[in-house]
Amino acid sequence: MKRALPLLALSLASLVSGGCDAPDVVPTADGRQHTRAARIEGNLVVQSHARGNAIVFIYDVANPPPPAGAGRPLAFTVVTAQELFGASLGDSSTGPFTAPFSLSLVEPGRYLLRGFIDADTCRTVPQPCHVSDFNPWYSVTSEPNAGDVGGGAVDPATGATRVLEVTTDADGWPQPLTGVSVSFADSATVPFDRPAFQVGESRDFETSSGLKLLTLTPQPLTGAVDQRPPGFWVQLGDANKDGIPDDANADGKPDVVWPRVIVRKLVEGPTGYVDDTDANKDGQPDAVVLAAGLMPDPLLAALLDEQGKPRPQPVFVPQLQVAIRAQALDARDPAAPVPLTAVPPGRYSVTLLQSTGQTWRLPNELDPARAEAVGLPGVQSQAFVLDVH
Repeated sequence: MKRALPLLALSLASLVSGGCDAPDVVPTADGRQHTRAARIEGNLVVQSHARGNAIVFIYDVANPPPPAGAGRPLAFTVVTAQELFGASLGDSSTGPFTAPFSLSLVEPGRYLLRGFIDADTCRTVPQPCHVSDFNPWYSVTSEPNAGDVGGGAVDPATGATRVLEVTTDADGWPQPLTGVSVSFADSATVPFDRPAFQVGESRDFETSSGLKLLTLTPQPLTGAVDQRPPGFWVQLGDANKDGIPDDANADGKPDVVWPRVIVRKLVEGPTGYVDDTDANKDGQPDAVVLAAGLMPDPLLAALLDEQGKPRPQPVFVPQLQVAIRAQALDARDPAAPVPLTAVPPGRYSVTLLQSTGQTWRLPNELDPARAEAVGLPGVQSQAFVLDVH
């Protein structure tokens, strides 16, 4: 045994010395390892009675969020209420309060920052109220509700939305963007809940008929998903802010521009809720939507006074009538949709977008076929999908 020790020591020495040599490094085919990214960081500035976590989203400037567009966030970060409000978390003072934030892995490009305070309104108001309930993983819990406080990166002098640009240096390395301020204030308090709705008609649309009519009514929800829409917030268009309602189609009637309806094709298959973005590389258009809009006459009765003059403020209505035509468009460029020669058959979602930027889409995760698996209550009306034949 004693003779074996020198051999063992020699073997261990060989292993140790071999471990000190640097391993060979070769290029990888994984493009993700070649990604160059930077960060956007700065401070939140809050002047509000509300208390809750602050959520900050980043959007591609070419694909802005509602109501300016239909973009979805590229990423988000959360600053906790404790970090933001500190010793004032238990009171209702308005601050200002500040806390740092950071968004990492940001590639070169131009961006918008938007966000909201996920307020616990049950602290200060009686029922009905909202606890902090933001959950980014489900469409039914990922947007602000009544009492939440909106915010964003804006120009401090004009209040205009600020476009943030991440640039690169001479060697192509993205440069951090620092000192960015994201402001929140009570003046941007969300006035009501999201436009949760249900559909009264059947889901079948035979395109040979040329037209499909849907009746939308509010869908109150309680529990894990808490929405109490008081109706649908409708308003006339006034793009140039001259106080005179627009009549873009020259039909002699004011244009009802909010809310808006988007009917978009979903990926193929009996279940699922994902928009068709040509992920399957089938060569078909990436964003197929159907021509859809609100039936204006019932709404004009509420939006015009006894003399036929526009009311100064938007109004709530108890239902909406939606007309969907058998006309499909490729909406990859929302500003210039291209008509398609035929309507692709399949499953289509229906999304309602209101002027506050809040949305609601059918189908969603409350479909009983999916709800239990994700820990949400099933609601049969939320399984509606438009079957186009």
